[in-house]
Amino acid sequence: MAPRSLRRELLAWLVVPLAAVVCFNVWTTYENASATAGLITDRTLLASARVIAERIRQSDGALEAPIPPSALEMFASDEPDRVIYHVTAPDGTLIAGYPDVMAPPQPPKGLEPVYFDAVFRDQPIRAVAIAQPIIGAGRPGSALVAVGQTLRAHDKLVTGLWLKALRDQVLLVAAAGLLAAFGLRRGLAPVMRLREAVVERDPTELKPFATDKVQAELRPLVEALNEAFDRVQRLIATQRRFVANAAHQLRTPLALLKTQANVGLREADPRAKDEALAAVDASVDQMAHLSNQLLFLARAEQGSASLRKAEVDFGATTREALEGLAQMALTRDIDLGFEAAAEPFRLWGHSTLLRELVVNLVDNALRYTPAGGMVTASLRRAGGDVVLTIEDSGPGIPLADRERVFERFYRRPDAGSEGTGLGLAIVREIVSSHEGQVQLGDRTPPPGLLVEVRLPAHGPPAAPAA
Repeated sequence: MAPRSLRRELLAWLVVPLAAVVCFNVWTTYENASATAGLITDRTLLASARVIAERIRQSDGALEAPIPPSALEMFASDEPDRVIYHVTAPDGTLIAGYPDVMAPPQPPKGLEPVYFDAVFRDQPIRAVAIAQPIIGAGRPGSALVAVGQTLRAHDKLVTGLWLKALRDQVLLVAAAGLLAAFGLRRGLAPVMRLREAVVERDPTELKPFATDKVQAELRPLVEALNEAFDRVQRLIATQRRFVANAAHQLRTPLALLKTQANVGLREADPRAKDEALAAVDASVDQMAHLSNQLLFLARAEQGSASLRKAEVDFGATTREALEGLAQMALTRDIDLGFEAAAEPFRLWGHSTLLRELVVNLVDNALRYTPAGGMVTASLRRAGGDVVLTIEDSGPGIPLADRERVFERFYRRPDAGSEGTGLGLAIVREIVSSHEGQVQLGDRTPPPGLLVEVRLPAHGPPAAPAA
């Protein structure tokens, strides 16, 4: 299948409508040519009939109608036509001409001529009839003068006028097509230059094209290309950050794991070997947690447009995440609660990332809440948003650090050895990819931290039960 050509399509959109207009013009030209030839023929017939009518006279009590040569010479042309005339007295007596000329469909009224089409000896003719008043004694009334002509000259005139117009129209279309092709070639030159600039550009060069030097019609295309380059740059930057973060964060656990394994190999005491193996197991768990955190962070950084989203019951997702952390709460002697209405809290989002959002927030709260404390998650609607609130009875976060804790790998000096410093960074990326907001505040009553996450609701709220 041959590739489509924008130039050919544009040329077709220009020439085809023009050709349709030309066809209409040719048809109207033919009608105008027929009308012009008919008008010339009728004027000639009327002039001839009037010349003949002016010569009608009475002589010795009888009407005579001598036919002057000028009445017939005015029909002279390259295509000689047969001229038929017919003159009758007021009583219908033939005075001059052919007796078998067809009479007009209705007699002339006053001095107005009557034009009509007829057939004379198997030939179509165009004819005119006029009434000529007869003044004098004897035969008062009006004589009838009819003059007809065959249609050779008429048809030749129509053909000549129409063919000339047709030639002019065809030449106009051809000239318009050539000029349009030339104009399209010049007009599409900026598109071809843009194509060459894209093809010849170094694949590693992703800087945007200048939009102030292109035509207004090409500006949306250039802006779309620049947006695509920007998305590619963000994707590359995300991948580079992920690789750098993974390399940086995995280096220390791997070195520690290697040290612990070497210690275990050198120890001869079974109890010391068990301690080394337990340390190795703890390091592996820490590395697995760190790897999962890095993967979730990379997925969340892809942005809203790259995620496969669907309708999610955020209430069920939150309850499932809390059930997975119940054992951790029991081990730490922390009261873990969940408050939400019976209605479904529908969101349009990525179910796995939304579950990880809840897990990270509650996990952080459990890690920093002392034994005997409480962590409560709640869901509610506020306007067009679903609001998730996590509050704990831990030490909270000072106001000066509330923005920094969302940075990757940032951990407060009093945070202890637990955690990777990625939890809240992942939370912010997930919330951003779902077009929401996250805020930190103080629990009431203090001490404690309150985290509020607002996400756009999907669909109207459920109707209250009757």
